Amino acid sequence: MLIVRSNQARYEYDIHALVKAFYPEQEVKVLTPESVVKDRRVKETPPKMEIFFEENRVLLKIKEDAGGLAESPQERQYVWPETMQVPASEYKDSFKRFLYTSLREQTGISLPWGNLTGIRPTKIAMTMMEQGRNEQEIADYLREKHLVSREKIELSIDIAKREKALLETLHYEDGYSLYIGIPFCPTTCLYCSFTSYPIGAWRNRVADYLTALEQEIDAAAQMYRNKILDTVYIGGGTPSALSGEELDRLLAKLKDTFDFSTVQEFTVEAGRADSITRDKLRVLYRHGVTRISVNPQTMKQETLDLIGRRHTVEQVVTAFAMAREAGFDHINMDMILGLPGETAADVRATVEAIQKLGPDSLTVHSLAVKKASGLNRWIEQNGIGMLHNTEETMAIAAQGAADMDMLPYYLYRQKNMSGNFENVGYAKEGKYGVYNILIMEEKQTIIACGAGSITKRVFPDGKIERCENVKDVALYIEKIDEMIERKRRLLGEV
Repeated sequence: MLIVRSNQARYEYDIHALVKAFYPEQEVKVLTPESVVKDRRVKETPPKMEIFFEENRVLLKIKEDAGGLAESPQERQYVWPETMQVPASEYKDSFKRFLYTSLREQTGISLPWGNLTGIRPTKIAMTMMEQGRNEQEIADYLREKHLVSREKIELSIDIAKREKALLETLHYEDGYSLYIGIPFCPTTCLYCSFTSYPIGAWRNRVADYLTALEQEIDAAAQMYRNKILDTVYIGGGTPSALSGEELDRLLAKLKDTFDFSTVQEFTVEAGRADSITRDKLRVLYRHGVTRISVNPQTMKQETLDLIGRRHTVEQVVTAFAMAREAGFDHINMDMILGLPGETAADVRATVEAIQKLGPDSLTVHSLAVKKASGLNRWIEQNGIGMLHNTEETMAIAAQGAADMDMLPYYLYRQKNMSGNFENVGYAKEGKYGVYNILIMEEKQTIIACGAGSITKRVFPDGKIERCENVKDVALYIEKIDEMIERKRRLLGEV
Protein backbone atom coordinates (compact mmCIF):
# COMPACT_ATOMS: atom_id res chain seq x y z
CA MET A 1 0.00 0.00 0.00
CA LEU A 2 1.29 3.43 -0.96
CA ILE A 3 0.23 6.25 1.35
CA VAL A 4 0.37 9.88 0.25
CA ARG A 5 -0.12 12.48 2.99
CA SER A 6 -0.99 16.07 2.19
CA ASN A 7 -1.20 18.92 4.67
CA GLN A 8 -4.25 20.31 2.86
CA ALA A 9 -7.40 18.83 1.36
CA ARG A 10 -6.62 19.85 -2.22
CA TYR A 11 -6.61 17.95 -5.51
CA GLU A 12 -6.90 14.53 -3.89
CA TYR A 13 -8.40 12.97 -7.04
CA ASP A 14 -5.62 14.28 -9.28
CA ILE A 15 -2.91 13.29 -6.81
CA HIS A 16 -4.32 9.78 -6.58
CA ALA A 17 -4.67 9.43 -10.37
CA LEU A 18 -1.11 10.54 -11.11
CA VAL A 19 0.54 8.53 -8.33
CA LYS A 20 -1.45 5.45 -9.31
CA ALA A 21 -0.36 5.89 -12.94
CA PHE A 22 3.31 5.81 -11.91
CA TYR A 23 2.83 3.00 -9.36
CA PRO A 24 0.09 0.80 -10.93
CA GLU A 25 0.98 -2.21 -8.82
CA GLN A 26 0.28 -0.35 -5.58
CA GLU A 27 -2.95 0.35 -3.75
CA VAL A 28 -2.80 4.14 -3.36
CA LYS A 29 -4.40 6.12 -0.54
CA VAL A 30 -4.31 9.91 -0.34
CA LEU A 31 -4.78 11.23 3.19
CA THR A 32 -5.43 14.81 4.31
CA PRO A 33 -6.13 16.34 7.73
CA GLU A 34 -9.82 15.83 6.95
CA SER A 35 -9.50 12.11 6.15
CA VAL A 36 -11.30 9.68 8.44
CA VAL A 37 -9.17 6.53 8.59
CA LYS A 38 -10.75 3.32 9.85
CA ASP A 39 -8.66 0.78 7.97
CA ARG A 40 -5.97 -0.56 10.28
CA ARG A 41 -3.61 -1.20 7.38
CA VAL A 42 -3.77 2.44 6.39
CA LYS A 43 -3.13 3.59 9.95
CA GLU A 44 -0.10 1.36 10.33
CA THR A 45 1.49 2.03 6.92
CA PRO A 46 4.04 4.88 6.93
CA PRO A 47 3.60 7.41 4.09
CA LYS A 48 5.62 6.92 0.93
CA MET A 49 5.03 10.55 -0.08
CA GLU A 50 4.25 13.77 1.72
CA ILE A 51 2.98 16.94 0.07
CA PHE A 52 3.21 20.28 1.84
CA PHE A 53 1.33 23.27 0.43
CA GLU A 54 3.24 26.20 1.94
CA GLU A 55 2.89 29.96 1.54
CA ASN A 56 5.47 30.39 -1.22
CA ARG A 57 6.14 26.87 -2.39
CA VAL A 58 5.00 23.26 -2.57
CA LEU A 59 7.31 20.61 -1.11
CA LEU A 60 7.13 16.95 -2.12
CA LYS A 61 8.99 14.37 -0.07
CA ILE A 62 9.39 10.82 -1.39
CA LYS A 63 10.89 8.07 0.71
CA GLU A 64 13.11 5.55 -1.01
CA ASP A 65 14.03 2.08 0.17
CA ALA A 66 17.66 2.40 1.18
CA GLY A 67 18.62 -1.23 0.70
CA GLY A 68 21.84 -2.72 2.06
CA LEU A 69 22.46 -2.21 5.78
CA ALA A 70 20.67 1.17 6.08
CA GLU A 71 18.23 1.23 8.97
CA SER A 72 15.83 3.85 7.58
CA PRO A 73 14.69 4.87 4.11
CA GLN A 74 16.31 7.72 2.29
CA GLU A 75 14.28 10.73 1.26
CA ARG A 76 14.25 12.83 -1.88
CA GLN A 77 12.72 16.26 -1.96
CA TYR A 78 11.17 18.14 -4.88
CA VAL A 79 10.28 21.82 -4.60
CA TRP A 80 7.91 23.96 -6.64
CA PRO A 81 9.00 27.50 -5.69
CA GLU A 82 7.36 30.89 -6.09
CA THR A 83 3.82 29.53 -6.22
CA MET A 84 2.45 32.94 -5.25
CA GLN A 85 3.25 34.13 -8.77
CA VAL A 86 0.91 31.59 -10.36
CA PRO A 87 -2.60 32.93 -11.16
CA ALA A 88 -5.36 31.13 -9.28
CA SER A 89 -6.90 29.99 -12.57
CA GLU A 90 -3.67 28.18 -13.51
CA TYR A 91 -2.66 26.86 -10.10
CA LYS A 92 -4.17 23.40 -10.38
CA ASP A 93 -2.63 22.63 -13.78
CA SER A 94 0.71 24.04 -12.63
CA PHE A 95 0.64 21.86 -9.52
CA LYS A 96 -0.13 18.79 -11.62
CA ARG A 97 2.83 19.59 -13.90
CA PHE A 98 5.07 19.84 -10.83
CA LEU A 99 3.80 16.55 -9.41
CA TYR A 100 4.10 14.81 -12.77
CA THR A 101 7.64 15.99 -13.51
CA SER A 102 8.73 15.07 -9.97
CA LEU A 103 7.33 11.55 -10.29
CA ARG A 104 8.82 11.23 -13.76
CA GLU A 105 12.26 12.11 -12.39
CA GLN A 106 11.75 9.79 -9.42
CA THR A 107 10.71 6.76 -11.48
CA GLY A 108 12.28 7.36 -14.88
CA ILE A 109 8.86 6.77 -16.46
CA SER A 110 7.07 9.08 -18.90
CA LEU A 111 3.30 8.71 -19.24
CA PRO A 112 1.82 8.99 -22.75
CA TRP A 113 -0.92 11.35 -21.56
CA GLY A 114 1.35 13.45 -19.35
CA ASN A 115 -0.44 14.97 -16.37
CA LEU A 116 -3.95 14.61 -17.82
CA THR A 117 -6.17 12.80 -15.34
CA GLY A 118 -9.63 13.23 -16.90
CA ILE A 119 -11.43 10.67 -19.04
CA ARG A 120 -12.03 12.92 -22.08
CA PRO A 121 -8.71 14.24 -23.43
CA THR A 122 -10.15 14.93 -26.90
CA LYS A 123 -12.59 17.36 -25.31
CA ILE A 124 -9.69 19.80 -24.82
CA ALA A 125 -8.86 19.70 -28.52
CA MET A 126 -12.54 19.93 -29.51
CA THR A 127 -13.15 22.97 -27.29
CA MET A 128 -10.09 24.77 -28.63
CA MET A 129 -11.18 24.09 -32.23
CA GLU A 130 -14.57 25.61 -31.46
CA GLN A 131 -12.74 28.66 -30.10
CA GLY A 132 -11.01 29.06 -33.46
CA ARG A 133 -7.59 27.82 -32.38
CA ASN A 134 -5.48 26.11 -35.03
CA GLU A 135 -3.85 22.68 -34.78
CA GLN A 136 -0.43 24.07 -33.87
CA GLU A 137 -1.90 26.07 -30.99
CA ILE A 138 -3.72 22.99 -29.73
CA ALA A 139 -0.57 20.87 -29.99
CA ASP A 140 1.51 23.49 -28.16
CA TYR A 141 -1.08 23.69 -25.37
CA LEU A 142 -1.23 19.91 -24.86
CA ARG A 143 2.55 19.62 -24.90
CA GLU A 144 3.40 22.63 -22.71
CA LYS A 145 0.48 22.62 -20.28
CA HIS A 146 -0.08 18.89 -19.94
CA LEU A 147 3.15 17.26 -21.17
CA VAL A 148 1.28 14.95 -23.54
CA SER A 149 3.39 12.85 -25.93
CA ARG A 150 3.57 13.72 -29.62
CA GLU A 151 1.72 10.53 -30.61
CA LYS A 152 -1.20 11.22 -28.28
CA ILE A 153 -1.38 14.88 -29.34
CA GLU A 154 -1.68 13.82 -32.98
CA LEU A 155 -4.31 11.21 -32.07
CA SER A 156 -6.35 13.73 -30.04
CA ILE A 157 -6.40 16.34 -32.81
CA ASP A 158 -7.18 13.76 -35.49
CA ILE A 159 -10.14 12.40 -33.51
CA ALA A 160 -11.40 15.86 -32.50
CA LYS A 161 -11.56 16.95 -36.16
CA ARG A 162 -13.55 13.84 -37.05
CA GLU A 163 -15.86 14.22 -34.05
CA LYS A 164 -16.54 17.87 -34.84
CA ALA A 165 -17.63 17.07 -38.37
CA LEU A 166 -19.92 14.26 -37.21
CA LEU A 167 -21.55 16.23 -34.40
CA GLU A 168 -22.42 19.12 -36.70
CA THR A 169 -25.24 16.96 -38.11
CA LEU A 170 -26.97 16.69 -34.70
CA HIS A 171 -29.54 18.89 -32.98
CA TYR A 172 -27.78 20.15 -29.86
CA GLU A 173 -30.47 22.41 -28.41
CA ASP A 174 -33.57 21.06 -30.14
CA GLY A 175 -32.67 17.39 -29.92
CA TYR A 176 -31.65 14.59 -27.59
CA SER A 177 -30.47 10.99 -27.53
CA LEU A 178 -31.98 8.04 -25.71
CA TYR A 179 -30.23 5.31 -23.72
CA ILE A 180 -32.02 2.15 -22.56
CA GLY A 181 -30.27 0.02 -19.94
CA ILE A 182 -30.71 -3.76 -19.73
CA PRO A 183 -28.88 -4.83 -16.54
CA PHE A 184 -28.87 -8.58 -17.21
CA CYS A 185 -25.93 -10.73 -18.34
CA PRO A 186 -25.38 -14.44 -18.97
CA THR A 187 -22.51 -14.31 -16.42
CA THR A 188 -20.28 -11.63 -14.91
CA CYS A 189 -16.90 -11.21 -16.58
CA LEU A 190 -13.77 -11.10 -14.42
CA TYR A 191 -12.95 -7.48 -15.29
CA CYS A 192 -16.49 -6.10 -15.02
CA SER A 193 -17.59 -3.76 -12.24
CA PHE A 194 -20.95 -2.78 -13.72
CA THR A 195 -23.97 -3.70 -11.66
CA SER A 196 -25.42 -6.58 -13.65
CA TYR A 197 -27.65 -9.49 -12.77
CA PRO A 198 -27.38 -13.12 -14.00
CA ILE A 199 -30.27 -13.61 -16.38
CA GLY A 200 -30.84 -17.18 -15.15
CA ALA A 201 -31.56 -16.06 -11.60
CA TRP A 202 -33.75 -13.14 -12.73
CA ARG A 203 -35.66 -14.81 -15.55
CA ASN A 204 -38.95 -14.65 -13.62
CA ARG A 205 -38.61 -10.89 -12.99
CA VAL A 206 -37.67 -9.76 -16.49
CA ALA A 207 -41.31 -9.09 -17.40
CA ASP A 208 -41.69 -6.94 -14.27
CA TYR A 209 -38.53 -5.04 -15.20
CA LEU A 210 -39.80 -4.38 -18.72
CA THR A 211 -43.13 -3.16 -17.33
CA ALA A 212 -41.35 -0.64 -15.11
CA LEU A 213 -39.04 0.34 -17.97
CA GLU A 214 -42.05 0.95 -20.22
CA GLN A 215 -43.49 3.34 -17.65
CA GLU A 216 -40.26 5.29 -17.64
CA ILE A 217 -40.13 5.26 -21.45
CA ASP A 218 -43.66 6.70 -21.63
CA ALA A 219 -42.76 9.46 -19.18
CA ALA A 220 -39.52 10.34 -21.00
CA ALA A 221 -41.29 10.54 -24.35
CA GLN A 222 -43.89 12.87 -22.88
CA MET A 223 -41.29 15.14 -21.28
CA TYR A 224 -39.38 15.55 -24.56
CA ARG A 225 -42.30 15.25 -26.97
CA ASN A 226 -41.30 18.50 -28.72
CA LYS A 227 -37.65 17.56 -29.16
CA ILE A 228 -35.87 15.75 -32.01
CA LEU A 229 -34.56 12.25 -31.28
CA ASP A 230 -31.11 11.82 -32.92
CA THR A 231 -29.72 8.50 -31.63
CA VAL A 232 -30.93 5.51 -29.62
CA TYR A 233 -28.59 3.14 -27.78
CA ILE A 234 -29.58 -0.02 -25.90
CA GLY A 235 -26.76 -1.19 -23.64
CA GLY A 236 -26.21 -3.02 -20.41
CA GLY A 237 -25.41 -5.53 -19.13
CA THR A 238 -26.11 -7.58 -22.22
CA PRO A 239 -29.33 -6.60 -24.02
CA SER A 240 -29.27 -9.85 -26.00
CA ALA A 241 -29.56 -11.74 -22.71
CA LEU A 242 -33.29 -11.06 -23.16
CA SER A 243 -35.28 -13.63 -25.10
CA GLY A 244 -36.43 -12.94 -28.63
CA GLU A 245 -39.97 -12.27 -27.35
CA GLU A 246 -38.68 -9.85 -24.70
CA LEU A 247 -36.55 -7.99 -27.23
CA ASP A 248 -39.54 -7.77 -29.55
CA ARG A 249 -41.66 -6.34 -26.73
CA LEU A 250 -39.05 -3.70 -25.85
CA LEU A 251 -38.28 -2.62 -29.43
CA ALA A 252 -41.95 -2.48 -30.38
CA LYS A 253 -42.60 -0.25 -27.36
CA LEU A 254 -39.79 2.11 -28.36
CA LYS A 255 -40.94 2.34 -31.98
CA ASP A 256 -44.57 2.93 -30.91
CA THR A 257 -43.63 5.60 -28.36
CA PHE A 258 -40.94 7.70 -30.05
CA ASP A 259 -40.69 9.27 -33.50
CA PHE A 260 -37.88 7.33 -35.17
CA SER A 261 -38.11 9.23 -38.45
CA THR A 262 -35.28 11.53 -37.30
CA VAL A 263 -33.08 8.83 -35.72
CA GLN A 264 -29.64 8.72 -37.35
CA GLU A 265 -28.36 5.69 -35.45
CA PHE A 266 -30.10 2.86 -33.57
CA THR A 267 -27.61 0.67 -31.69
CA VAL A 268 -28.09 -2.51 -29.68
CA GLU A 269 -25.16 -4.14 -27.93
CA ALA A 270 -25.73 -7.77 -28.84
CA GLY A 271 -22.45 -8.31 -27.04
CA ARG A 272 -21.88 -11.84 -25.84
CA ALA A 273 -21.72 -14.54 -28.49
CA ASP A 274 -23.41 -17.00 -26.12
CA SER A 275 -26.52 -14.77 -26.05
CA ILE A 276 -26.92 -14.29 -29.81
CA THR A 277 -29.39 -16.37 -31.81
CA ARG A 278 -30.85 -16.12 -35.31
CA ASP A 279 -34.25 -15.39 -33.82
CA LYS A 280 -32.96 -12.43 -31.80
CA LEU A 281 -31.04 -11.04 -34.77
CA ARG A 282 -34.20 -11.22 -36.91
CA VAL A 283 -36.08 -9.29 -34.22
CA LEU A 284 -33.41 -6.58 -34.10
CA TYR A 285 -33.28 -6.24 -37.88
CA ARG A 286 -37.05 -6.19 -38.28
CA HIS A 287 -37.31 -3.27 -35.85
CA GLY A 288 -34.77 -1.20 -37.74
CA VAL A 289 -31.67 -1.53 -35.54
CA THR A 290 -28.81 -0.11 -37.63
CA ARG A 291 -25.77 -0.97 -35.54
CA ILE A 292 -24.96 -3.97 -33.33
CA SER A 293 -21.94 -5.21 -31.40
CA VAL A 294 -20.55 -8.73 -31.35
CA ASN A 295 -17.82 -8.47 -28.74
CA PRO A 296 -15.20 -11.20 -28.38
CA GLN A 297 -12.75 -9.14 -26.20
CA THR A 298 -10.13 -11.74 -27.18
CA MET A 299 -9.94 -14.63 -29.61
CA LYS A 300 -7.80 -16.73 -27.30
CA GLN A 301 -9.91 -19.49 -25.75
CA GLU A 302 -7.81 -19.85 -22.60
CA THR A 303 -8.33 -16.17 -21.81
CA LEU A 304 -12.07 -16.36 -22.53
CA ASP A 305 -12.30 -19.21 -20.02
CA LEU A 306 -10.27 -17.29 -17.44
CA ILE A 307 -12.30 -14.08 -17.65
CA GLY A 308 -15.63 -15.92 -17.48
CA ARG A 309 -16.99 -15.15 -20.94
CA ARG A 310 -18.48 -18.66 -21.14
CA HIS A 311 -18.44 -18.79 -24.92
CA THR A 312 -16.00 -20.18 -27.46
CA VAL A 313 -14.06 -18.53 -30.23
CA GLU A 314 -16.13 -20.59 -32.65
CA GLN A 315 -19.33 -19.10 -31.21
CA VAL A 316 -17.99 -15.59 -31.92
CA VAL A 317 -17.33 -16.53 -35.54
CA THR A 318 -20.78 -18.11 -35.85
CA ALA A 319 -22.56 -15.16 -34.21
CA PHE A 320 -20.84 -12.72 -36.55
CA ALA A 321 -21.76 -14.76 -39.61
CA MET A 322 -25.40 -14.97 -38.44
CA ALA A 323 -25.48 -11.18 -38.00
CA ARG A 324 -24.28 -10.67 -41.57
CA GLU A 325 -26.81 -13.21 -42.83
CA ALA A 326 -29.55 -11.33 -40.96
CA GLY A 327 -28.70 -8.22 -42.99
CA PHE A 328 -26.62 -6.08 -40.64
CA ASP A 329 -24.10 -3.92 -42.46
CA HIS A 330 -22.72 -2.16 -39.37
CA ILE A 331 -21.25 -4.60 -36.89
CA ASN A 332 -18.87 -3.43 -34.18
CA MET A 333 -16.45 -5.69 -32.35
CA ASP A 334 -14.69 -4.98 -29.05
CA MET A 335 -11.31 -6.23 -27.91
CA ILE A 336 -9.43 -5.63 -24.66
CA LEU A 337 -5.68 -5.14 -24.35
CA GLY A 338 -3.92 -6.16 -21.16
CA LEU A 339 -6.03 -9.20 -20.29
CA PRO A 340 -4.39 -11.63 -17.83
CA GLY A 341 -1.43 -13.46 -19.32
CA GLU A 342 -1.90 -12.19 -22.87
CA THR A 343 1.19 -11.27 -24.85
CA ALA A 344 1.79 -9.19 -27.95
CA ALA A 345 1.55 -12.39 -29.98
CA ASP A 346 -1.89 -13.10 -28.49
CA VAL A 347 -3.08 -9.58 -29.36
CA ARG A 348 -1.80 -9.98 -32.91
CA ALA A 349 -3.62 -13.30 -33.22
CA THR A 350 -6.87 -11.71 -32.01
CA VAL A 351 -6.50 -8.82 -34.47
CA GLU A 352 -5.85 -11.23 -37.33
CA ALA A 353 -8.92 -13.31 -36.41
CA ILE A 354 -11.07 -10.18 -36.30
CA GLN A 355 -9.70 -9.03 -39.66
CA LYS A 356 -10.85 -12.31 -41.22
CA LEU A 357 -14.41 -11.58 -40.05
CA GLY A 358 -14.30 -8.02 -41.37
CA PRO A 359 -16.30 -5.88 -38.92
CA ASP A 360 -17.28 -2.32 -39.79
CA SER A 361 -15.89 -0.83 -36.59
CA LEU A 362 -13.56 -1.92 -33.82
CA THR A 363 -13.37 -0.62 -30.28
CA VAL A 364 -10.00 -1.22 -28.62
CA HIS A 365 -10.17 -1.09 -24.82
CA SER A 366 -7.22 -0.83 -22.47
CA LEU A 367 -7.99 -3.02 -19.47
CA ALA A 368 -9.10 -0.94 -16.48
CA VAL A 369 -8.74 -2.52 -13.04
CA LYS A 370 -11.90 -1.73 -11.06
CA LYS A 371 -12.10 -2.17 -7.31
CA ALA A 372 -15.44 -3.93 -7.48
CA SER A 373 -14.36 -6.43 -10.11
CA GLY A 374 -13.18 -10.00 -9.70
CA LEU A 375 -10.02 -8.96 -11.54
CA ASN A 376 -8.92 -6.94 -8.52
CA ARG A 377 -8.99 -10.11 -6.40
CA TRP A 378 -7.27 -12.06 -9.19
CA ILE A 379 -4.41 -9.54 -9.18
CA GLU A 380 -3.98 -9.95 -5.43
CA GLN A 381 -3.37 -13.65 -6.00
CA ASN A 382 -1.40 -13.55 -9.27
CA GLY A 383 0.21 -10.11 -9.38
CA ILE A 384 -0.30 -7.18 -11.72
CA GLY A 385 2.75 -8.28 -13.71
CA MET A 386 0.44 -10.70 -15.55
CA LEU A 387 -1.27 -7.75 -17.26
CA HIS A 388 0.69 -6.67 -20.34
CA ASN A 389 -0.59 -3.61 -22.13
CA THR A 390 2.25 -1.78 -23.84
CA GLU A 391 2.95 0.64 -26.65
CA GLU A 392 3.58 -2.44 -28.79
CA THR A 393 0.14 -3.97 -28.17
CA MET A 394 -1.56 -0.61 -28.69
CA ALA A 395 0.31 -0.25 -31.99
CA ILE A 396 -0.67 -3.76 -33.10
CA ALA A 397 -4.36 -2.96 -32.56
CA ALA A 398 -4.10 0.45 -34.24
CA GLN A 399 -2.33 -1.01 -37.28
CA GLY A 400 -4.89 -3.81 -37.45
CA ALA A 401 -7.69 -1.25 -37.58
CA ALA A 402 -5.86 0.76 -40.23
CA ASP A 403 -5.40 -2.39 -42.33
CA MET A 404 -9.22 -2.74 -42.28
CA ASP A 405 -9.51 0.85 -43.60
CA MET A 406 -10.71 2.14 -40.24
CA LEU A 407 -9.99 5.56 -38.74
CA PRO A 408 -9.99 6.55 -35.04
CA TYR A 409 -13.18 8.48 -34.26
CA TYR A 410 -13.58 8.59 -30.48
CA LEU A 411 -11.40 8.16 -27.44
CA TYR A 412 -11.77 8.03 -23.69
CA ARG A 413 -9.83 7.00 -20.64
CA GLN A 414 -10.70 5.34 -17.32
CA LYS A 415 -9.15 5.23 -13.91
CA ASN A 416 -6.48 2.58 -13.31
CA MET A 417 -6.03 1.67 -16.96
CA SER A 418 -3.42 -0.89 -17.85
CA GLY A 419 -0.36 0.91 -19.23
CA ASN A 420 -2.00 4.31 -18.61
CA PHE A 421 -3.29 4.25 -22.17
CA GLU A 422 -6.81 4.78 -23.54
CA ASN A 423 -9.83 3.26 -25.26
CA VAL A 424 -10.15 4.09 -28.95
CA GLY A 425 -13.02 3.52 -31.35
CA TYR A 426 -12.04 2.85 -34.98
CA ALA A 427 -14.48 2.68 -37.88
CA LYS A 428 -14.73 2.63 -41.63
CA GLU A 429 -15.92 5.80 -43.33
CA GLY A 430 -19.65 6.22 -42.70
CA LYS A 431 -19.69 3.61 -39.92
CA TYR A 432 -18.84 5.82 -36.95
CA GLY A 433 -20.75 5.34 -33.68
CA VAL A 434 -22.34 8.76 -33.15
CA TYR A 435 -23.70 7.95 -29.69
CA ASN A 436 -20.20 7.05 -28.51
CA ILE A 437 -18.99 10.51 -29.46
CA LEU A 438 -21.94 12.17 -27.73
CA ILE A 439 -21.16 10.40 -24.46
CA MET A 440 -17.59 11.69 -24.53
CA GLU A 441 -18.12 15.23 -25.77
CA GLU A 442 -21.26 16.00 -23.71
CA LYS A 443 -22.84 18.19 -26.38
CA GLN A 444 -26.40 16.91 -26.17
CA THR A 445 -28.92 15.86 -23.53
CA ILE A 446 -29.11 12.08 -23.10
CA ILE A 447 -32.23 10.65 -21.48
CA ALA A 448 -31.40 7.32 -19.85
CA CYS A 449 -34.02 4.78 -18.80
CA GLY A 450 -33.47 1.61 -16.80
CA ALA A 451 -31.80 0.46 -13.60
CA GLY A 452 -28.42 2.10 -12.96
CA SER A 453 -28.72 4.52 -15.87
CA ILE A 454 -27.79 8.22 -15.61
CA THR A 455 -29.68 10.97 -17.44
CA LYS A 456 -27.54 13.94 -18.41
CA ARG A 457 -29.08 17.29 -19.34
CA VAL A 458 -26.90 19.69 -21.29
CA PHE A 459 -28.08 23.31 -21.06
CA PRO A 460 -27.52 25.92 -23.82
CA ASP A 461 -24.80 27.60 -21.75
CA GLY A 462 -22.89 24.31 -21.49
CA LYS A 463 -23.88 23.55 -17.90
CA ILE A 464 -24.55 19.86 -17.25
CA GLU A 465 -26.83 18.34 -14.63
CA ARG A 466 -27.51 14.66 -13.96
CA CYS A 467 -29.99 12.37 -12.25
CA GLU A 468 -29.41 8.70 -11.50
CA ASN A 469 -31.68 5.70 -11.36
CA VAL A 470 -31.13 3.17 -8.59
CA LYS A 471 -28.90 0.26 -9.61
CA ASP A 472 -30.78 -2.52 -7.83
CA VAL A 473 -33.30 -4.11 -10.21
CA ALA A 474 -35.87 -4.99 -7.54
CA LEU A 475 -35.65 -1.48 -6.08
CA TYR A 476 -35.97 0.06 -9.54
CA ILE A 477 -39.18 -1.88 -10.14
CA GLU A 478 -40.53 -0.92 -6.72
CA LYS A 479 -39.62 2.76 -6.99
CA ILE A 480 -40.26 3.44 -10.67
CA ASP A 481 -42.53 6.39 -9.83
CA GLU A 482 -39.66 7.99 -7.91
CA MET A 483 -37.28 7.42 -10.83
CA ILE A 484 -39.74 9.17 -13.15
CA GLU A 485 -40.12 12.08 -10.72
CA ARG A 486 -36.34 12.50 -10.61
CA LYS A 487 -36.38 12.88 -14.39
CA ARG A 488 -39.24 15.31 -14.30
CA ARG A 489 -37.39 17.55 -11.84
CA LEU A 490 -34.34 17.55 -14.10
CA LEU A 491 -35.98 17.69 -17.53
CA GLY A 492 -39.33 19.28 -16.85
CA GLU A 493 -42.02 19.33 -19.54
CA VAL A 494 -40.58 20.88 -22.70
